[in-house]
Amino acid sequence: MKDRRPPGRMWSLYKMGGLTPAITSMFDMQSAQQMAFIRSIMKEQRKNSLYEIPLHSVELVVFDLETTGFSPYNGDEIIAFGAVSVSGEEVQGSETYYSLVNPKRAIPPEIEELTGISNEEAAKAPELLDALRGFLEFVQQKVLVAHGTGHDKHFLNAALWRTSRINLTHRLLDTMMVAKWLNPKLKSYDLDTLLDIYGVEVTRRHHALEDARMTAALWSKLLGEARERDIQTLGDLYMQLSRY
Repeated sequence: MKDRRPPGRMWSLYKMGGLTPAITSMFDMQSAQQMAFIRSIMKEQRKNSLYEIPLHSVELVVFDLETTGFSPYNGDEIIAFGAVSVSGEEVQGSETYYSLVNPKRAIPPEIEELTGISNEEAAKAPELLDALRGFLEFVQQKVLVAHGTGHDKHFLNAALWRTSRINLTHRLLDTMMVAKWLNPKLKSYDLDTLLDIYGVEVTRRHHALEDARMTAALWSKLLGEARERDIQTLGDLYMQLSRY
């Protein structure tokens, strides 16, 4: 029977330590360390139970991604991370993370115009692995918040799998879903509509950090309304949202 085992050092490492060291050995030492860090963050996150934490003191990170399109599984890439810390209802405006990302592909003209990120800027930006590590160092084990989380979750999962062969384990909250629960009769729940309804100043749309800041301000207002309805813990909020 033909021997189908992977040859050389890869197979030896697999036998000694499993798949992770075998994969990381294919990269340089710095990349291997980045991947190990990312995997450790995901592992620690799975251990945490956050449901009893009071909403008035829960530590969160509100984030936004800019991308070349809508599908990470059809070649689209992240081109910017933006994030801001929030403690309860208080936006920590000085605690932020922002990084462009080199997508290793051309940014479509309409995305250049929408985001203001040029192909020239992106070509000089950090690699995905570096920007992703920076983002996760900023987030640590905090709950993640975004508006319309499906898009961002797909891109984060694709990035984590490609760089570190692991899936996102952080808990996510969606300001769109919270708004639907609090305001079930609205005709639209897009970010621009909600920013207008809640009186959040619009600074610069389709910039990852500015969108994260505005979404954080929206989250603060939504959280205030939720607490007025006797939603006191993260578990209480998830219970309400599970019905939508």
